[in-house]
Amino acid sequence: MKLRKTMAAMALALGTVVAVSPAQAKDLKIGLVLSVSGPFAAYGKQISHGVDLYIAEHGDTVAGRKVKVIIRDDTGIAPAVAKRQAQELITKDHVDILAGFDLTPNAFSAAPLATEAKVPMVVMNAATSSVTEKSPNIVRVSMTLPQSSWAMAEWAYKNNIRKVYTLVADYGPGHDAERQFQKTFTALGGKVVGEVRTPVSTADYSPFLQRMKDAKPDAAFFFVPPGSSMVALLKQFRELGLDKAGIKELGTGDMTDEASLAAVGDAALGMITAFHYSQDHKSPENKKFVADYIKAYPNDRPNFMSVGGYDGMHVIYAALEKTKGDSSAAAFMKAVKGMKWVSPRGPVEIDPQTRDIIQNEYIRKLENVNGTLQNVEFDTFKNVKDPGK
Repeated sequence: MKLRKTMAAMALALGTVVAVSPAQAKDLKIGLVLSVSGPFAAYGKQISHGVDLYIAEHGDTVAGRKVKVIIRDDTGIAPAVAKRQAQELITKDHVDILAGFDLTPNAFSAAPLATEAKVPMVVMNAATSSVTEKSPNIVRVSMTLPQSSWAMAEWAYKNNIRKVYTLVADYGPGHDAERQFQKTFTALGGKVVGEVRTPVSTADYSPFLQRMKDAKPDAAFFFVPPGSSMVALLKQFRELGLDKAGIKELGTGDMTDEASLAAVGDAALGMITAFHYSQDHKSPENKKFVADYIKAYPNDRPNFMSVGGYDGMHVIYAALEKTKGDSSAAAFMKAVKGMKWVSPRGPVEIDPQTRDIIQNEYIRKLENVNGTLQNVEFDTFKNVKDPGK
């Protein structure tokens, strides 16, 4: 005890701070709010896979602090549940960092808690543009819908598509996708000949698709959440003969999410999408990520959500290394602003002004590659900031 006190006194006399005991480095608790059950359970599974894979590769200690991950189930689109879970993570589990948030309404509900408790909040998926504006303590590592919608509109007009009909899910990300696509496409000279917003969990799109067919657009622009609704929409598009009517299928990359392609089958072959990640992305970083993922989870395919979880942990680890273990919101947010790294998706950066992701948007075509459906990239818009801000 005398020696410890003497060391501390010497440190103060020298104007320095030293760690006098390893026991002082508290565990780094990360609270993940994810859809573990319910209709969006696949989202939570993919994000947690990415989180676990990063920890397995980089160790469970950062800046001398043992990493402990606590997962809480928000059950799907349930803002009240997500808020309660985030509150309990802060007040009962005393987490240092909130993370996860696969769905926009849930991220919105938890954002004020991050502000009040002065806790960093790392959003790993929720894609409505305004998410980062809900708290100064939010950083997003995933995407915004306006990024891919902007790229899709740019590509469409440059490739002689002049009339488009838009169909999106009726919630925040869908509104963002619709607004940005229409804004960009019409500014270039294109025409929106029809639009519709559908319930998030729609199972039968035939009435909407028939109206689309009657409007005779050059192309359809789609955004609905990955999962059963997405599968139903893509299958019914072909069943009702819209492809035979010459209507091209365009969309954000969610529409051909790798985790759902087995259920889609060949119903979306040839669809053109814009997105920041494809399992087929050609880079050394992605080659390693895919190989490690498939080895760890042989029954699943890596997708943009698993990359969101993986990159979210990269940001947490890199920030803690910069702050020497300080996880306070002030230190953490200062550390993440302007952060750059090479992700499995390609080069990325955290915009220092918006705390949002800057990344490449790739134009892809869904193809059968050696018996596996893949989003094959063939064009790139580099370093895309969120155009929604």
